[in-house]
Amino acid sequence: MAAVKELLRAENDGTLSFGDYTLTSKTKKDNYEFDGDIYKVKTFAEITKLEKNGMFVYESVPGSAVENYRETETEVEFAVSAKGDVQFTLELEPESEYEVFIGGESAGRMSTNLSGKLSVSVELAADENVQVKVVKC
Repeated sequence: MAAVKELLRAENDGTLSFGDYTLTSKTKKDNYEFDGDIYKVKTFAEITKLEKNGMFVYESVPGSAVENYRETETEVEFAVSAKGDVQFTLELEPESEYEVFIGGESAGRMSTNLSGKLSVSVELAADENVQVKVVKC
């Protein structure tokens, strides 16, 4: 999977793609309208962060590229790639339990904290991508 050179783009299937982990300096794109919401992305080799309507959505350390990001009331799904292993945090419903699937395999159930944050680590080879699905239990 290649980095998202536009930093933030809408896909034909109604999903969102964002992030460019190949950049050496922090770059951002804001005021991007998609599906009635305003998005902002900050990305480079060290971190990728996505906000929707000024609220936290996604953050990875180090930076990553996310393709076909889709969220509903009960799940979040996307493909993620990076230069290597990556840890990402999602903003979900506070104090709730979710099952996390990495590459189609269950990684187990995890709970969000009081602020609704859920952190997941994924082992990746350089420029490899993996499908992630987080489903509310």
